[in-house]
Amino acid sequence: MEHRDLGKTGLKIMPLVFGGNVFGWTIDEAQSFAVLDAFVDHGFDAIDTADCYSAWAPGNKGGESETIIGNWLKARPGMRDRVTIFTKVGSVTGAPHEGGLTDDYILPACDASLKRLGIEAIDLYFAHWPDPLGTSYQETLGAFDKLRQAGKIRAIGVSNVDAAQLEDLLKAARDAGLPGYQVLQPGYNLYDRDRFEGPLRDLCLAENIGVVTYYSLAAGFLSGKYRSQADLGKSARGGGVGKYLTPKGMAILAALDEVAGAHGAKPAEVALAWLMAQPGVTAPIASATTVAQVESFARAAALKLGADEIRTLSRAGL
Repeated sequence: MEHRDLGKTGLKIMPLVFGGNVFGWTIDEAQSFAVLDAFVDHGFDAIDTADCYSAWAPGNKGGESETIIGNWLKARPGMRDRVTIFTKVGSVTGAPHEGGLTDDYILPACDASLKRLGIEAIDLYFAHWPDPLGTSYQETLGAFDKLRQAGKIRAIGVSNVDAAQLEDLLKAARDAGLPGYQVLQPGYNLYDRDRFEGPLRDLCLAENIGVVTYYSLAAGFLSGKYRSQADLGKSARGGGVGKYLTPKGMAILAALDEVAGAHGAKPAEVALAWLMAQPGVTAPIASATTVAQVESFARAAALKLGADEIRTLSRAGL
């Protein structure tokens, strides 16, 4: 594995990011510590979370993931210098936050995230969803700039925007003399490709915007363990997988099986390796609930797919 430049942020990360949405949801604090320890032990160094994780779990209110990461950092002296922390503002359980991306909302939200994480500065701070209130881009970017100047954040990113929105955001930053978004976090995987491939990817390449993908394994579908309706009860995430049980999905799994068999690998490892090989992608985000899954991440990062294999995967289901 080699570090990759994360756009123009000045940050360098290994080619896979840990998805912290599982902390406080499908794994408790002790297991979270175990998978984080394994993640770093395997040479990885970037962790993604959000202030709303994991509000959807019964009894939670949001912030649980950040709190667990903060407790882990506190329990591991020196670890803060070894990891890059991403978090986000502006969402509640998969939708824009009613507070919008206003100055009044962002500034205290950042302080709350810093407190839960127990750190002095967030390495990469994302606007999680487009603002639902129509707050001006200049106000939102101005709030991020205040945080950057105060030393509370080091770089800024945006998630869940299309090419037109990102282009407008970059223009607004230039026109106002403010720092523009440096990293994009889109939903992107071997099944869901339309939202990133095309104009959005072209813009990221042209502007040297770092890209870290979420839903990198299509909510676990690309692991290959969900192949029928009967399989959906295998985990807490199974309910979000049913939409992939289509002829297209089956064709993609068949291609993953073929390539995985040639390498003695798992389908999930091949799906992640495909993402790492895609133009414009800095690193996929993937979650793990066991140390064994983290070990699988390491195999994925070491897996070198041939050009023919990448074409086979890319054409599957089209």
